[in-house]
Amino acid sequence: MPTRRSILAAIGALALLPGISRAAAAAPASLPLWPSSPPGGGGPSGDVRQNSKGAVSNIAVPKIDVFAPKAPNGTAFLIAAGGGYKRIEMRSEALPAAQWLNDRGITAFVLCYRLPAEGWKAGPLAPLQDAQRALRLIRANAGTFQINPDRLGVLGFSAGGHLLGLAATRSAFASYEPIDAADGLSARPDLAALIYPVITLKPPFDRTSTRKVLIGSHPGAALTSEWSVEDHVKAHCPPVFLVQAQDDPISDPQNTLIMEAACEKADVPVELHRLASGGHGFGMGVPGSDTGAWPDYFATWLDKQIPPRG
Repeated sequence: MPTRRSILAAIGALALLPGISRAAAAAPASLPLWPSSPPGGGGPSGDVRQNSKGAVSNIAVPKIDVFAPKAPNGTAFLIAAGGGYKRIEMRSEALPAAQWLNDRGITAFVLCYRLPAEGWKAGPLAPLQDAQRALRLIRANAGTFQINPDRLGVLGFSAGGHLLGLAATRSAFASYEPIDAADGLSARPDLAALIYPVITLKPPFDRTSTRKVLIGSHPGAALTSEWSVEDHVKAHCPPVFLVQAQDDPISDPQNTLIMEAACEKADVPVELHRLASGGHGFGMGVPGSDTGAWPDYFATWLDKQIPPRG
């Protein structure tokens, strides 16, 4: 597990990533999730690849990048961008979300998770292992980053919403064997915000890259249920915030309705915002469009969950 000294050294040494405003007081530290090879081994080699749109793949070393605001308010969020588990949309989703959170005093942790199709022996478990490990590692270093370990949320987009939806609903599931003291800490987030997420892998809503990459073209009912978020919603799950456009062509708009119904059945607090238009992949929203309002809804919801100081 990284030490306080190594983390602080990384903060001081790294340059600010593109796409994040200099409102953040410190450059992001890049923290590997695993002290050696990730559980199961395998995976690609070489450097991370980035396409022309700023999406990354070839994730040989899963990590979290830490964006600290000038005046941390004690709240933190783990961010997972989408990309159908084939790539991770850093520039369009994760980095704008980190900036938005930093502007509000919230510490942002951007998750660069393993992609199952890149040769990892853990297969579909690999991203969930990374998400659970990230939540524990954040809590293990809460003092270093001036955050309250009981005010740690998750913010996921598209397939990243599926991943962090699983992290929120399956926090007690042991996706890997403990490797150090950090793994004795809870992997349950305190809040979960899922933006145009893939929730169910069941027909007729199973025509997604998420389903194909994770469980193949012809999965059985038991496997499909295991990887469908709604089937794991229980009373212990954290409050959930949902956003989706009604004209989403990638993740059927029924996904958020399914999640809302599952939360209501389990008495889990849930708030759903259905946008008239916006399609898919709008990130933190487009000013002047229907999607431009959702960050304000999110800010209001956050204030209700964690009242601002003062």
